[in-house]
Amino acid sequence: PGAAAGIGSASVARAAPDGYTLLMGGPAAIVTNRYLQKRLAYDPDAFALVSMVAYTPNILLANPSQPFKTLPEMVAYARANPGKLTYASFGTGTTSHMAGEMLKSVAGIDILHVPYKGAGEAIPALLSGQVSMYFDTIMTGLPQAKSGALLALGMSNAKRSALAPEIPTIAEQGYAGYDIAPWYGLVAPEGTPVAVLDKLNRAVNKVLADPALRSKLAEAGAEPRGGSREEFAAFIKAEIPRTKQLIDQAGITPQ
Repeated sequence: PGAAAGIGSASVARAAPDGYTLLMGGPAAIVTNRYLQKRLAYDPDAFALVSMVAYTPNILLANPSQPFKTLPEMVAYARANPGKLTYASFGTGTTSHMAGEMLKSVAGIDILHVPYKGAGEAIPALLSGQVSMYFDTIMTGLPQAKSGALLALGMSNAKRSALAPEIPTIAEQGYAGYDIAPWYGLVAPEGTPVAVLDKLNRAVNKVLADPALRSKLAEAGAEPRGGSREEFAAFIKAEIPRTKQLIDQAGITPQ
C-alpha cells in the first residue's frame, strides 16, 4: 500500500524475476497511475502478467430523498436539471470516479463529481444528503441498500453480481457495454521465465476453483475471475485506452 499502490509496485518491479516476489495489482498500479502521476518509480507496462484473480463490483447508490427511485428516472432528472446532481467517489482517478465518468458519457448527463477518501467519508455524506449518489464497492454499499437506508440504482459490472442478483446492472437498463469495476490480478517482475509464469497461472486457477477460497472471496465482496495469461493481457490492453479516454473526459492532469 501507499502512493496509490506505487510503493509496492516499484518494490516488485525491482525484485528478482524468480517467481517468488509478486504483486497483487489493480487498476491503479497497472493502468491508471500512468495518467495521474508525472513520474512513476516503475514501468506499469514492464510487469509479466500471471493471472486475473478477482473483481469487486461497484454499486451505484442514491439518497432516498432524491426525486427519483430508479436509474432511468435519475437519468431523466439529470437531463432536465444539468449540473444539479452530484456523485461521490472514493478518490479522483479511482474506478469509482471512472464509473461516474462512464455513466456521464453513455447517458449524456451532466453530474458533478465529488471525491472523498473512501466509504468512511462518502457514505455519511450520501446519507446526510450532501451528495446525491455514490459509486461504492459492493462490500460496503450493499448493506446500506439492503437495510433500506440507501437506494441501489444498478451494478457497474456487465453481469449481475452473485452477491446481489436482485439488483440490475447499469448495462441491462439501457446502456449496453457499460462494464467497470475494481479488479485484482497477479503480476511478476519483468524477465520472469515463461515456465514460472505458466506454473503460477495454473496455481492461481486451481486455488480459485476451491470452494473454501471462493467463500472467503465472497465474504470480502469479491468474485473470482481467473483465466489464462493471454486473457489477462487482452484485458489490460483494452483497459489502457478506455481509461485514458475517461481520464481525459474528466479533465484530470498528472500531478
